[in-house]
Amino acid sequence: MGVSITFLGGAGTVTGSKYLVKHLDRSVLVDCGLFQGYKQLRQRNWTPLSIAPGQLDAVVLTHAHLDHSGYLPLLVKEGFAGHVYATPGTRDLCRILLPDSGHIQEEDAEFANRHQFSKHAPALPLYTQQDALDALPLIKTVAFGKSFTPIPGWKFSFSAAGHILGAASVLLELAGRRILFSGDLGRPDDLIMSPPEDAPQADTVLIESTYGDRTHPHEDMLAELAPALHRVAKRGGVAVVPVFAVGRAQALLHAIHLLKVKGELPNSLPVFLDSPMAVHTTHLFESHPGEHRLSKQDTRALTHHATMINSTDESRALASRHGPMVILSASGMATGGRVLHHLAHYASNHRNMIILTGYQAPGTRGGTLASGAKTVRIHGRDVEVNAEVVQMQSASAHADANQLLAWLRTMPGAPSQVYVVHGEAGPADTLRSRILRELGWRAQVPEQGSTWPT
Repeated sequence: MGVSITFLGGAGTVTGSKYLVKHLDRSVLVDCGLFQGYKQLRQRNWTPLSIAPGQLDAVVLTHAHLDHSGYLPLLVKEGFAGHVYATPGTRDLCRILLPDSGHIQEEDAEFANRHQFSKHAPALPLYTQQDALDALPLIKTVAFGKSFTPIPGWKFSFSAAGHILGAASVLLELAGRRILFSGDLGRPDDLIMSPPEDAPQADTVLIESTYGDRTHPHEDMLAELAPALHRVAKRGGVAVVPVFAVGRAQALLHAIHLLKVKGELPNSLPVFLDSPMAVHTTHLFESHPGEHRLSKQDTRALTHHATMINSTDESRALASRHGPMVILSASGMATGGRVLHHLAHYASNHRNMIILTGYQAPGTRGGTLASGAKTVRIHGRDVEVNAEVVQMQSASAHADANQLLAWLRTMPGAPSQVYVVHGEAGPADTLRSRILRELGWRAQVPEQGSTWPT
């Protein structure tokens, strides 16, 4: 019997990445992500997997973003007790991200119950902070380039993917086949992260397609950010910047610091990082110097040139301050967290600005704001959007279509099959078409729940 892959997530959408690999009577889950965005996607998180968690032999994570790791606490809660393999950077980030995810879900459920805007009585979290803490001891770290065998005959290895700290592509060698999972690939020209390593030879490739139908502009983040912050500062407004606590928060902090050093922004412009998760993540850059472009001086600047907000009281106090100021706050697609309170407070004022800094999945509040909507629903009420909304094109941490193809071209030889995953239908199919046309490789977009040979 051959090796099969069942696409339990990350198929036809950019969220919920879960790839179940089976051979004979053994099985490994590569990535263990939460579904985010549209309600019908989020509801999938409550649907049991097609395999009982206790029957899984191991989990392998490409990186720590919640759409790749955030289902892990629920998997453990429901009976998974094996090892979870990850790079040291991914383990360190999971220690921050997963308990925070559980905490936010508990907070959101409690808020919904207090204000009685949930259809469920009572509203329950998908998992708790304690569930996440219970899952963390299962994570076993493996360095980039070192092979590991969670099951006899199943040989895995990690190669650097850029994107965020710890992010990896995963190569599985099994039953004479080589299967490559790209994970989320970073940009070769990213402001802070090192570029992805070349792709190793494989028979089957799963390639992400978040930006499979577009290319990033030539304009860099500094050139795009400076005029936006100039405008909002000039009118005395507040810039609310939903950021991904891992990666984009640090890139934005670095960019604002560089603009101040160059004299393109006044040193007096106050900047606040209101996300304990992002604050803790920022300190991790000192622990993983080989994965990013920042010098020791740069990493120190990340934490010294902005005010780090930790407590909820400090966060609430920001509402009593007058602009101009910049508030960076998680989450990046405005799906939860403290940024919702800032958006609810500042979105209705025309002097203010909302700066979107990365991919905004359809169905998220970030996606709603990016579409030009005049209202956005926050905590059960519709908030008017009179603030200027700026969608940055240069801040993405994902490779664009040309960069994805360039990464595939680094593979020594053609694979026999490419599966295009982790993209909305349009971008995924566009990339599939380009792979077929430009590389001459067999490529297809698998459907959610489908099973394919390798």
